[in-house]
Amino acid sequence: MPLRVTFVAAARSSSLLAERFEDDRPLDQADWDEVQRAAGELIPLAAAELRYCSPTPRSRGTGDALGYAPLVQLALRDCDMGRWRGLTLGEAMAREPEAVDAWLTDPRATPHGGESLLAFISRVGGWLDTRPVDDAGRIVAVAEPSVIRAALVYALKAPPASYWNIDVRPLSTTTVTGRSGRWNLRLDGVCAQPSRA
Repeated sequence: MPLRVTFVAAARSSSLLAERFEDDRPLDQADWDEVQRAAGELIPLAAAELRYCSPTPRSRGTGDALGYAPLVQLALRDCDMGRWRGLTLGEAMAREPEAVDAWLTDPRATPHGGESLLAFISRVGGWLDTRPVDDAGRIVAVAEPSVIRAALVYALKAPPASYWNIDVRPLSTTTVTGRSGRWNLRLDGVCAQPSRA
């Protein structure tokens, strides 16, 4: 039986442009309210045999609020942004526009002194590939949207530049199935019934 890993994006009330690199803020009241509204659809994922989360306060808080009691996984931490940690993309661009351009166009670049996009994708993919296939059929992992984007690029063997074209919404779910080196994206949803003429 293939392994099924469902990622749940951590709650986030701020806009994407207001997001700070490696943001360590906990859930605020708006985030908690969002989790409560989504709980009906997300709580059943607590039945997964293994439950994990990123080490961020938002990911841990989201997992705990949904009753997952997730185990923190350091490999699911956000990309190390070096001296840009705590800045928004706009703030980093205002300070170091050429460095930000290099980081956005070259997946091996580390102008911030942290981790390259390629290394980040590989780290998250390495975590995915080392999940215990024999011990569990279903896994749920609450993570920051950036971590889920990295997992998808890795699972689909997509070019690193495609990372920038993936939009992961707060409290959305994304599932991959398979095993080490062989992953498939699974899209679940309600199928529309064909209409009869």
